[in-house]
Amino acid sequence: MKTVVTTKMAPGAIGPYSQAIKAGGFLFLSGQIPVNPSSNAVVEGGIEAQTIQALENLKAILADQGLTMDNVVKTTVYLIDLNDFQVMNGIYGNYFKEETPARATIQVARLPKEVMIEIDAIAVI
Repeated sequence: MKTVVTTKMAPGAIGPYSQAIKAGGFLFLSGQIPVNPSSNAVVEGGIEAQTIQALENLKAILADQGLTMDNVVKTTVYLIDLNDFQVMNGIYGNYFKEETPARATIQVARLPKEVMIEIDAIAVI
């Protein structure tokens, strides 16, 4: 059994996927890019601003389900340029302070809307 999760507090899906799926005691969050849900525009300001917005979008989906970043057990970070790792990692660390989730960080050739970062997550309910 699975339940589709949708909130207006995060950007809507731009394809045939859900913002998140609740199943088997977990919440599987689709990759979030740095799109402001109010304006539906990519945030400007480089990797710093884009990392914050992607994490805020994940946080909004979690909050809609009564969860916090503390519920996250796994993330995957997709970067256009792995040279941005240190900046991203510093900001990421502000969102996950204790019992940090497992993580993979991957450099990719391209992301939707030409953004610099995308982050997906799995949270325990």
